[in-house]
Amino acid sequence: MNKSDMLGEIKELNLTYLMLAQHMIREDKSAAIYRLGISQQLADILADLTAGQVLKMAGANVLLCRMRFDDRLILGLLTSHGKDGAMPQSHAAILLAGQPVEELA
Repeated sequence: MNKSDMLGEIKELNLTYLMLAQHMIREDKSAAIYRLGISQQLADILADLTAGQVLKMAGANVLLCRMRFDDRLILGLLTSHGKDGAMPQSHAAILLAGQPVEELA
């Protein structure tokens, strides 16, 4: 994959993320805030973006989303395959819920 292809993939991921975030926020704002790990203020801004603004933001050459787990424990829980696959993921969700949301600078 060359640099141009990678930038195209980043832009496509950004667009997909922004569209998903807007849809989630418009469907159930409180659940979206929890699942996306964003603040109320950021959710309001994302929900109000026009299609043109979404496209402009998506065109950035940096990822607009980030992994919310910097912890080996959470990563292990999300990737474990035990008899009861839901239990480790429930534990990971509880740990992620305790993390602070992303605030606007």
